Amino acid sequence: MAARVQESAFDLGAELAGFGAGAGAVVSFTGLVRDEGGRLAGLEIEHYPGMTERALEAFGAQAAERFGLTEWKIVHRTGPMTAGEPIMMVATAAPHRRAAFEAAEFLMDWLKSRAPFWKREIVADGTPGTWVAAKDEDEDALGRW
Repeated sequence: MAARVQESAFDLGAELAGFGAGAGAVVSFTGLVRDEGGRLAGLEIEHYPGMTERALEAFGAQAAERFGLTEWKIVHRTGPMTAGEPIMMVATAAPHRRAAFEAAEFLMDWLKSRAPFWKREIVADGTPGTWVAAKDEDEDALGRW
């Protein structure tokens, strides 16, 4: 069970190798930097080292307790990334598929709304990018948990 924040790209296959051994179900989700119809060249993500990792660890532990996970993993990148690159991944393992799926969705909803990351757009046409604001639908998704 682990949360990691890093600037470098990650290898999804390597991250999942051996993950959830002995569990009945493993679910993984990988988020990619969107190009917003060609408008964006990428994103730059900032965070407060130490604080961010502690927050991710605490929420992963909460998901493990709530959903009976046997294992969980969060990997989130920071720094500049180009469109199409993996930005983050969540993996959950549980005795049964419903718990693994629900835990992955729970973690994703939390990451989108509460994780202490700040994202700035890198615009394809060279104009200054704006900071990405939280979306109402992401906030609303937390209501089901």
